[in-house]
Amino acid sequence: MAGGTLQHLEQLIDGLTAGVILIDLSGTIVWCNDAALAMHGVDEAGDLGSTADEYATRFALTLPNGHRLNTREYPVMRALAGENIPDLTVRVSASGTDEPRWTHHVRDVVMTGDDEEPDCIALVLQDLSEQTEAEARFEAMFQANPAPALILRLADQRFVRANRGFLEMTGYGRTAVIGRSLYELDVLNEAERVEFARQRLLEGKTIPQMEAELPLPDGHTKLVILAGQPIEISDDKCMLFTFADLEPRRKAERSLRESEAHFSTLFRMAPVAMALTSPDDHRMIEANDAFWQLTGYSPTSFLGRAAGDPELWADVAERNAAESEIARAGGLRNRDVRLSDAEGRPVDCLLSAERMVLHGERCTLWLFQDITARRHSELDLVNAIEAVMKDASWFSRSVMDKLVNLKDPRGTRTTVQSTDLTPREREILELICGGQDDRVIAQTLSLSRNTVRNHVASIYGKIGVNRRAAAIAWARERGLT
Repeated sequence: MAGGTLQHLEQLIDGLTAGVILIDLSGTIVWCNDAALAMHGVDEAGDLGSTADEYATRFALTLPNGHRLNTREYPVMRALAGENIPDLTVRVSASGTDEPRWTHHVRDVVMTGDDEEPDCIALVLQDLSEQTEAEARFEAMFQANPAPALILRLADQRFVRANRGFLEMTGYGRTAVIGRSLYELDVLNEAERVEFARQRLLEGKTIPQMEAELPLPDGHTKLVILAGQPIEISDDKCMLFTFADLEPRRKAERSLRESEAHFSTLFRMAPVAMALTSPDDHRMIEANDAFWQLTGYSPTSFLGRAAGDPELWADVAERNAAESEIARAGGLRNRDVRLSDAEGRPVDCLLSAERMVLHGERCTLWLFQDITARRHSELDLVNAIEAVMKDASWFSRSVMDKLVNLKDPRGTRTTVQSTDLTPREREILELICGGQDDRVIAQTLSLSRNTVRNHVASIYGKIGVNRRAAAIAWARERGLT
């Protein structure tokens, strides 16, 4: 019966997925199962070697950290020497090859006889090759992933992995992270839903994305978005933390806020009239003190209302043209416009406008430079010059052009050639340039005075003037006198 029991025991062991190698106390390998043979890539027990010494010459063992074991350090040799060896993971390769081919988890079992004395030693092997390869692939991908990441072992809440992205983002060294606990490196520091995140961590469940202040080695923090995903590594339940660096965004937002605060200060204090309107219907959002002083309006009567209600512009066509140009090109520069203040008085301005974004909202910035006083001075100068134009044939054409531009800076006068005048109108214009009044012109041309006045009005309309002196200047400019 004992023989049958031994046979049944061998059949049972032989069917195990774990490899088993039996060695007597002299070091002779007495038996092994098929799983042990497969774990060494051989077909027969003799291929393992007949003794522990032969096994050591045929197979090279290396620790996971790369340390090559000498013969005395082999698990079987330590067991034969009477040592109590702990569970050990070794990488196994056939002698003469460079790379390990298998990974074994080894433990020894000392078998005793009826007298409780050691009889033989069993080495029990678990094949971790596929698991090790999978972990190696994961480790390679983990380290190559540019997204910063950490892995926390849930059992003791200590970090067991940190990839290059995390180390570069934070400035930590690898040894300063691996082995530290969550309490020493609190990645959930000031998280948006920190209690919820800690509860999910205790339960080993997914932690959704949330912002947090990641502690840095220099005592500062970095704004990040973190998320946690439960994973298993070497049968250990872990949490994979991934991070996105929000510090550039925070710096940009801080810079934007400072820039907008600076703009708001300049806007309020600027001596030039400035206004902000909505981008589409140009409703007044805000204006500075210089604008209210220029226009005579008050914020309570103007803010929130469209540009035409109340009517700020003396010429609606100018307003429409400005709005069209802003819609087409995004802005305009130094355009001559005329506004109408709260009392209906004209205000000549140079207008510049630009679309912009302020506090995250699109708007249009308008700048109105008051040139009313300058325009009056220019017109006074023109009128004074016109008073002496009758005897001013020595004025050059360039001077005449400048005078015309001063009187009509927005270019509303029509460009008229002398050929646009009828022969009769040219004849009357020459007499005007000769200093003749309507009565003399009527007598000279045998026309009624009403007819002469009609011709004079037609001439004024064609050449864009409203007085005789201006008509004389226009004719002399073109050599008609």
